[in-house]
Amino acid sequence: MVSGPIKLDTKQYFLFFSVRHRHRTTSGFTLIEIVAVLVIVGVLGSISVPAIKNIILQAEIKTCVAQLRSIAAVIDQHYIKHGDYPQSLADVGKNQEKDPWGNSLQYLKIQGGGPGIPGKARKNQFQVPLNDDYDLYSKGPDGQSSAPLTALPSRDDIIRANNGGFIGPASDY
Repeated sequence: MVSGPIKLDTKQYFLFFSVRHRHRTTSGFTLIEIVAVLVIVGVLGSISVPAIKNIILQAEIKTCVAQLRSIAAVIDQHYIKHGDYPQSLADVGKNQEKDPWGNSLQYLKIQGGGPGIPGKARKNQFQVPLNDDYDLYSKGPDGQSSAPLTALPSRDDIIRANNGGFIGPASDY
């Protein structure tokens, strides 16, 4: 038996520790590999999140368009039955209706609405009223609106125009 410290020459010392070190690092991930995975996940996330938000916004717009079409049909039925448009959405039981963004829907009777009403009507870029019977619209995702469609707060509104010939985003009109 040999007693005392074991002496290794330089070559044996290098081989002993390099093999041991190599064995220890192959059982996990390096910092560079982890950072690379995090960068890839971050890039994919930054690409997919806006796309998903846009898909959700388009679905909300379609829901609002369908909602406005439905309410317009009820208002038109009221006109056929009574010969006049309702004074408010409450007259047709739709005053509690909210758009997909939680805002109340807006209604303005224009035809036979009395003096000053046509001045309050929604207008296009040429300041011509969108409708001559009634206005029905949502203030859109931002919850803000202004009478002319060219105003910045009105660009995301969902509107009824051309006496029902167009229902959709104001930016598409």
